[in-house]
Amino acid sequence: DLKLGKKINEGKTKEVYELPDIPGCVLMQSKDQITAGNAARKDRMEGKAAISNTTTSCVFQLLQEAGIKTAFVRKQSDTAFIAAHCEMIPIEWVCRRIATGSFLKRNPGVKEGYKFYPPKIEMFYKDDANNDPQWSEEQLIEAKFSFAGLTIGQTEVDIMAHSTQAIFEILEKAWQPQNCTLVDLKIEFGVNVLTKEIVLADVIDNDSWRLWPSGDRSQQKDKQSYRDLKEVTPEALQMVKRNFEWVAERVELLLKTKSQGRVVVLMGSPSDLSHCEKIKKACATFGIPCELRVTSAHKGPDETLRIKAEYEGDGIPTVFVAVAGRSNGLGPVMSGNTAYPVVNCPPLSADWGTQDVWSSLRLPSGLGCPTTLSPEGAAQFAAQIFGLNNHLVWAKLRSNMLNTWISLKQADKKLRECTL
Repeated sequence: DLKLGKKINEGKTKEVYELPDIPGCVLMQSKDQITAGNAARKDRMEGKAAISNTTTSCVFQLLQEAGIKTAFVRKQSDTAFIAAHCEMIPIEWVCRRIATGSFLKRNPGVKEGYKFYPPKIEMFYKDDANNDPQWSEEQLIEAKFSFAGLTIGQTEVDIMAHSTQAIFEILEKAWQPQNCTLVDLKIEFGVNVLTKEIVLADVIDNDSWRLWPSGDRSQQKDKQSYRDLKEVTPEALQMVKRNFEWVAERVELLLKTKSQGRVVVLMGSPSDLSHCEKIKKACATFGIPCELRVTSAHKGPDETLRIKAEYEGDGIPTVFVAVAGRSNGLGPVMSGNTAYPVVNCPPLSADWGTQDVWSSLRLPSGLGCPTTLSPEGAAQFAAQIFGLNNHLVWAKLRSNMLNTWISLKQADKKLRECTL
């Protein structure tokens, strides 16, 4: 039970309330209402609030666990969730993989189904009276908006553009295991009033995207099925509701994966434990289980091969990481005796490191055993392998790329401001 404060805002499909007992947070309450064409068409759809809230909560949870900064805090009830209080930036960011809808009207000559590589980014200024006109980056910068004390300039525009693409790609990848194509996506950003940083805000529900099962538009499950109605009848509205329910049932699967995987770190000596613990810690950031074992390919090759066979026999995809200093026989022996990926990550010493590393780099023919000196790099190598079939691991990798880019962008802005 939450004590609600005053209503901060009300839109076509939701209401926003202050939460006096949770400073810096608001309650996002969904409505049983569906609209199209800036509310030119508007109907009550029983149960839509719960469907939308489930969809938004699952999507935001996926993105947040991947590492995307969002306003989402937690699901509060069937029809509401708690979010960080943000001052919203009045821009709708749209990311498209496939040309359809309004893009075709604005770009005559482009055929429906044209695919964008990379995804196409567009922005629209939120202005119902003028049907949300398309804006350029230059218009957004020249508007000199300021929200929660943050002025929207080139850096902030670039951050939102890169974030939009990353968010789209993460959700696109998440829908692929269900043989469902994410055609396009509409999102909004806000400035967190406490942290003063740009975060993904508002909602992402079935009004926010186009979803085509099997890549077939005729099977569309999104709000376009409502927009396309020639006449809104009770039967037609039930069809639309079934589409929304179809999405809400499957969106929870975005938080799961059927693909398993693990990293097994083999160390030649217990003295390498601290190096191996760094690999295990880095694997945990990607959600990848990691086991540590001690074995020497020089002093106990039979035991090394027995351990290898132990992990080959249970059917779980495995990446082996060989950690051996001095003469590294561990990685080459493993690579020559397993079809599973093996990566060397030798703990080089200051005295003999330049000589020892050659035993990891100079391998006999027929072996494919790459070498990375960074424990975190070894974990990332494994994550990139598992990410090919595990959308949750891939999402963390994609989010890491985005957050690294953002940190460099912000550092450059801070440096320029100090110089000026």
